[in-house]
Amino acid sequence: MTEPQLLDRGPAAAGEVAELCADLIRFATVNRGEGDADPERPAAEYVATLLSDAGAEPVIVEPAPGRASVLVRIAGTDPSHPAFLVHGHLDVVPADPADWSVHPFSGEVRDGCVWGRGAVDMKGSLAMTLAVVRQRLREGRRTRGDLVLAFLADEECTGDHGSRYVAREHRDLFTGCTEAISESGGFSVAAGPDRRIYPIATGERGTMWMRLTARGTAGHGSKPAPDNAVAELAHAVSRIAAYEWPVRLTPGVRALLDGLAAALGTTIDHDRLDEEARRLGAPGRLFESTIRNSANPTRLDAGYKVNVVPGAAHAQVDGRYLPGTGEEFLATIDRLLGPKVTREFINREEAPAADPAGPTFAALAGALLAEDPGARPVPYVMGGGTDAKSFDAIGITGYGFAPLMLTPDLDYFGMFHGVDERVPVEGLRFGTRVLDRFLDTR
Repeated sequence: MTEPQLLDRGPAAAGEVAELCADLIRFATVNRGEGDADPERPAAEYVATLLSDAGAEPVIVEPAPGRASVLVRIAGTDPSHPAFLVHGHLDVVPADPADWSVHPFSGEVRDGCVWGRGAVDMKGSLAMTLAVVRQRLREGRRTRGDLVLAFLADEECTGDHGSRYVAREHRDLFTGCTEAISESGGFSVAAGPDRRIYPIATGERGTMWMRLTARGTAGHGSKPAPDNAVAELAHAVSRIAAYEWPVRLTPGVRALLDGLAAALGTTIDHDRLDEEARRLGAPGRLFESTIRNSANPTRLDAGYKVNVVPGAAHAQVDGRYLPGTGEEFLATIDRLLGPKVTREFINREEAPAADPAGPTFAALAGALLAEDPGARPVPYVMGGGTDAKSFDAIGITGYGFAPLMLTPDLDYFGMFHGVDERVPVEGLRFGTRVLDRFLDTR
């Protein structure tokens, strides 16, 4: 593959971004969920110090001991222009050192990459934001509208200690913000010689995490148990796991399919999308999880002794639904559960969407093209969820844009929550240049 011509822009930011990424990885801000987390506070203090040293005035907010986020608003040159938000999360999912080639919290630089938990999700992105903003502050370059930054706790759970908290309790900081960027978009996917697809996220599936409960008659394990809660729950979970959700093409996914077809110089058969995803390889992974709803059983909990039939059994299901399909999703789940299993929500968030034909998408795509003439930006709908949902709820439209140029051998999707997570140093440097260009348009 011929390497694109990279322009010399933001050398100071590009020079320090890998070091910042490695430093952030060394803070083991592990979020195990359900309130069990190592504190984000040390990482938040590090971020706040970096911003203060460059002349900003960040604040640290802490809704629970150690669960800290950093917020800062930097004045622009035109008070009448809309403010713009860049946000990301400080926490990461767990990592077992025994499974990794390097220690997951070492921040080691090896083979041209920064290794460690969070390199992709998403301390590399935070490092790019810090490097670019610090350089712009030192040089006295301001965005037209105010620039708001949020380095958040608790994204890897519900956001109750992070994005939800700041959107609710610090709403004034986001006054005038109408749009934002954050994770899971702007990365390169090889599409042939001299061509790279860059998906820019314009939406994501909604979230319905559910707790299922079956109740029955407790009794001795040796006796007949026609009203067995464990059996009722097992049947319901099996029906959910086996269900084949129908394809539902939303406008955002149709736009992605059209963009991919144009970028790849091919046609994509909308009647055979599962087969098309496999045929297209890496580009196909951009839509394989967003052409339908999904519900995956993830936890089971029942009983306390082998010879006792328990009176109740519980399970948890990770449900994701496409925009406009929430009612259909719940009706299907209720039918699969049957009359003897009830559900309650652990977490429920709507499916946000942004405009793939508007000026902000065009500016994001333009910044990529300016640094990589072989770029083919396309709109993209995420299969999972991000803090963008919390900000969408207060009227801030989000785009997934954490620009990275990746080598074809790196499995970007496999890096998320995977083993040996790493990000190329040159990819981070590329991202700082793209981000700097984009901020010039704000």
